Parts: sequence; structure tokens; C-alpha cells
Amino acid sequence: MTVSIHHALPGRIRIHYNMGEVTSRQAILAQSLIAVQEGITDISINTKIGSYLVYFNPSVISQNQIENLFKALGAKYLEDKKLLEAVAQIPETESIMGIFISTMIDYFFKKCLPLPLRKILLYKNIIPRICEALEAMVGGGKIFSTQLLDATALTVAALTGNTNTASQIAMLLQMGEDIEEVTKRTSYGNLAHSLLASDEKVHVIEGNEEKTIPVDALKKGDLVVVREGSMIPCDGAVESGEGMVNQASITGESLPVEKKEGSGVFAGTILSEGELYIRVRSTGQDTKVQNIIRMIDNSQNLKANVQKRSELLAEKIVPFNFALAGLTWLFTRNVVKTMSTLMVDYSCAMKLAAPIAVLSAMQQAAGLGISVKGGKYLEEAATAETIIFDKTGTLTFANPTLEKIYPMKGFDEDFVLQTAACLEEHFPHPLGRAVVAAADAKGLLHPENHTKVEYIVAHGIASTLDGKKVRIGSAHFIFDDEAIPCPSQVSDIQKESLDSGMSLLYLSYDDRLCGVLAIGDPVRQEAADVIKALRKTGIQRCVMITGDTEGAAKKIASAAGIDFYYSQALPEDKVSLIEKEKTGGKVIMLGDGINDAPALGAADVGIAIEGSSSIASDTADIVLTEGGLENVVVTRQIGQKLISKITDNNLLIVELNSLLLLLGMFGLISPQLAAVLHNSATVGISVKAMQPLMIEEAKK
Repeated sequence: MTVSIHHALPGRIRIHYNMGEVTSRQAILAQSLIAVQEGITDISINTKIGSYLVYFNPSVISQNQIENLFKALGAKYLEDKKLLEAVAQIPETESIMGIFISTMIDYFFKKCLPLPLRKILLYKNIIPRICEALEAMVGGGKIFSTQLLDATALTVAALTGNTNTASQIAMLLQMGEDIEEVTKRTSYGNLAHSLLASDEKVHVIEGNEEKTIPVDALKKGDLVVVREGSMIPCDGAVESGEGMVNQASITGESLPVEKKEGSGVFAGTILSEGELYIRVRSTGQDTKVQNIIRMIDNSQNLKANVQKRSELLAEKIVPFNFALAGLTWLFTRNVVKTMSTLMVDYSCAMKLAAPIAVLSAMQQAAGLGISVKGGKYLEEAATAETIIFDKTGTLTFANPTLEKIYPMKGFDEDFVLQTAACLEEHFPHPLGRAVVAAADAKGLLHPENHTKVEYIVAHGIASTLDGKKVRIGSAHFIFDDEAIPCPSQVSDIQKESLDSGMSLLYLSYDDRLCGVLAIGDPVRQEAADVIKALRKTGIQRCVMITGDTEGAAKKIASAAGIDFYYSQALPEDKVSLIEKEKTGGKVIMLGDGINDAPALGAADVGIAIEGSSSIASDTADIVLTEGGLENVVVTRQIGQKLISKITDNNLLIVELNSLLLLLGMFGLISPQLAAVLHNSATVGISVKAMQPLMIEEAKK
């Protein structure tokens, strides 16, 4: 791809590309691929002039490296049909200022045209708006709608010869619609970027050997093995195995569906129980296209409530505009004064300023490493009174370490660690990763000598090694479910771990306990400060839910400043506990793992922190791609500032336009001046809505 740096500042560059070399969709695809590179904080595109505006972190990536990234994008990426099909669903994400400038250029270009041609273009704009007003009357039952007011203002201005006034109104209406469209889709563009660039791994069977490959390397005809708790990475047919699959993300069904040999499965669904061997029919890349389409289809449901209230207020004020115009005509019989009341309306500014403010907030959040899947989630996060934290990987470090191994009689530490790593490597969990990392650090190989591995959610892992049963998991799983005899020294180990706040994994071999692994998971240093900062934003109750022991939960809760905690909670318990907390008000849930996904979906706002599993990120409403726990505070403050900004703007709109209406009614200003002042006020408030939210204090 041929590019050149047109203008550069520290942390910001404008890059031009050869418009004759790539199509607009290929240029947007390049935007998507560059956006996910480390150090890139934001990237927008203007396909009309062949330009990218890139914001980046100079300490992570240089200008020359960014330029080289673009140049490295060859046919392999830019001519990939599946990627182009997916990116076709992503809107051209222009900045607000870009939309404003392009609209103004279009307006002044038309203003230079001969008057007859300008009138033709104007009536071409008016006719669809009259149709929309009629449709609102007939189809929506709205006699007085904003569509009718817009159409009336345009028609009256045009019929009375005020072509310039009508053109200005048409320009502002179009600008508002363009910005609202970008507002609805911006978060889906961000999510699509992450869908198009995945570093997830999958397990495939080649011959008699199981191999781990990147999900992007998966191809039609491959045989994939999916185990409990994992996301299915492809569309395909079950070749062997049985399981229960949660298809809620595809079909909306709340209960898992049984799948067995011959059943069809879909990418993005979750295997709740069992193990499936799936023959790939189409890869996750194909299915991601449909995921993006579904997100866009649901966009209306993701508007911020404060934005909806602005639109509703605009609709409610419309009859007042018509009533005022009628009264003015009734008492004055003056066409000029009556026209003045029609030239000023509240809806234009409200419908324009609210989506601008929401879009600005979402773009600002994205630049800080906060990906928001809909404007309403910023508002929900801002108004919630309870926040619930998962413990492991959220309040504690995402990478716990193996602190100690307690081998039982007849076994040594290396056997315990090697066997535990052999089982744990199959399932992504912080404690399991600690075990695997410790084995790798000691140079202990853990080949696949066991039979199939069965994952029992929130309990443990079961398999067979050398013809002997092998189990690893919680004390409840080993001693209660599996009825493994408990040696006397275990009570001392448990007391020691309780005092130190360590988590324990129990490993059994041939129906005997062969070892206990103690894993340290200290609280994040910033956790206590973050919780204090959240209280300052209005959070009334901080809760922690964990599957860990009472002792470990108590220690972390005390260190972090948590008000209340639930220990030894299963995934299904988390959902019911969140429903219980929701009876007291709106709830935010923070999590990062597979087990957190149902809870993230049950909360009013689910937030997945940096480094979360793909299931947690897909389920969450807000994803923190960087910034750690501090960005939870930033998210909440952005939402609160957004609500205040829209409320203040609406009040200002009502005050200014009421003043203009009064001046017009008494003939103190002409219809032309009323329109100019009204449109100027609308533009001014829109520019005000563009301004970044002041959150410096939250970032410290």
C-alpha cells in the first residue's frame, strides 16, 4: 500500500494513501488492521480525500513504524474476500469535525450554483421529508412530529422565496442525521476491528495428534476439538462427542441445547457441558460478518437513555411550535411573524447536539482504551450504585504464581507439577496458567499422554493417565464429588493457606491424593485506591464474588476495601447473587474469565477488564483494552459528564430558542434573521457538544 506522511505532530500524524491503488473498502480494511496494532489509540479515515488521521503513543510506536505498517499491507490482506466482506459492514468512521467540514463544503458549493438549479436541489431535499412526515402520520400515528415540523419549515421557507434559509435548515438537518448514524455505529466499528484481528488458539486433530493453532489458521475441513467452557470457533457439524451448547448469542434461547453426532453448531456459541469433535464447514471469520450485522441491527436499542429523552423532549415540543404559529397568525394575521415562529424550533438542535455529545464521549473513551458497545452503557455505568468485582484476575493480579507444592507420601514435586500442568494447559484459567508457567520454568515437559480431558465448570478437570484416574480441582471436587481420602496433613496445609490467603489446587492420581499446589494471587496495588475513587463518584456498595475459600476472599476484601463478599460461589450462584443485588438498584459487574460471562450478561452493565477471555469480552457491554482498574473510574466519570453535558445543552437550547420565538412573535426580528440566529445557535451548541469531557482528575 503506497502511503506518505502529510503532516506530523507528537502522537498525531496525517497519512495520505494512493486512491488509485486501493478501493474505499480496502482503505477501511487497512484502517481496521492498523487500529488493533499496539500503540495506536485512534484512527479515522476520510475516503473522499484519501487520508488517515492516526493518534498513537510515541513511547510504544514511532511515526516511521506506523508508515511501514501501512506499506506492509499487500494483496494478502487487502484482497482477502472474507475480510472485505466483513469490513463492508463497518461504517466509514469520520470524525465529527470531518462531517461538519464536508457538510459545509457541500453547502457552499451548492450556494455557488445558479438559483434555478439550487431550487431544484432544494425541492429534491424537501420531497422526501414531506413523505417522512406523512409516513409518521399514517404509519406512526404522530400528527405533530419533528418530521412534519422540519418539512413545514423547509416548505414555507422555499415557497416564500427564502431559498438561503431553506438551504441552511436542510444542511443542519442532514448534518444531524449523518452524525446520529455515525453515533449508532461507531462502537460496532471498534468491535469489528477486534473481531477481524484475533489471537485466540484452537485445538485441531491431525492424524492421531492434537495440535494448537491460531484461530485465523483454521480452514474448512479441519477437525476441531472443543471442551467444556470454551467458545466454538467455527460453523460445522459434530463428528463425535456429546454436549450442551449455549446458543443465546445466535438464537436468543436461554437454555443450552443438546448437540451430538450429526448436529450443526455455530461459531460464537459456548459449550456448557461435554466435549465435541467438530468438522469445520465455515470458519469464525465467515461468521464474524453475521455478528457485525446483528450488532448493527440492534443499534437502536443501544442509544443512551439521555439521548432518547432528548429526542422525546424534541417530539413533545413540536405541537407547541405549531400552536405558537397558529396563535401568532390568529392574533396578528401577519405572515412574516408567523413564519418567524416556524423558522425556530427546538428539535433541530436537540436531535443534533445529543448524538454529537454521545459520539464524542465514545470516541474519547476509545482513545483511553475503553471500548463501549452502545451509548446507553455509559449512562448505566454512570448511574449505578453497586459495583461487583470478580476476585481472581480482576481485583487480584491476572498472572498469579505457584508459591508452593505439597507432595503427598509416595510422590515427588516434579510428578505433581508435571501432571497438574498436563491437565491445566487445556483450559484458560489464571490458576491453571500459573501451574503451566511453573512447569515450563522448571523445564518439565508435559506431553499429551492422557486420555480426553473433561472440564467440570467451577470444580476441576478429570482425565486418565497411564490407565489411572487423575483429577485436579477444588477440595469439594476431590474429597466430596470424587470421594478421594483426605490425608491428615491437608488440614495443616489448608490452615496455612487460609492465613496467607493462597488458593489451593488438589491433585489426585489413582484415587489417592498425590499433591496440593498453593497459588498466590495478591491484590492489585491499585485496587484500594480505585475503590476509594469509585465511592467519590457515587458508588454506595462495593461487593466481591469469588469461587475461592472464605479465608482467601476475606483477606482480599479487607485489603481492597470491599463492603461485602460472597465466597465459594459457582457461576450459576453469581447470576442469582447479581439479581439479588439488582433489587437495590443498578449494578456494574467486573470480570475477566469464562466463568464470569453469565454474570457479566446478568448485570445492568458488564465490564470486561484488560486481558479478559474472548467469551467475557464478547458478553460484556464495555471492554477495557488498556488502563487496568483505573479505567473503571474513568468510564463512570465519562458517563456522568456526558449526562450533565446533554442536560445542560438541552436547557440552553430551550432558553435560546424561546427567546428567539418571543422576538419573532413581536416582530422584533425577521424570519430570515430568526432562521440565521436559530441555525447559528444550533451550530454553536453542536460545537460545544463536541468538546472533550474534562476527566483529568480521573486519569491521575
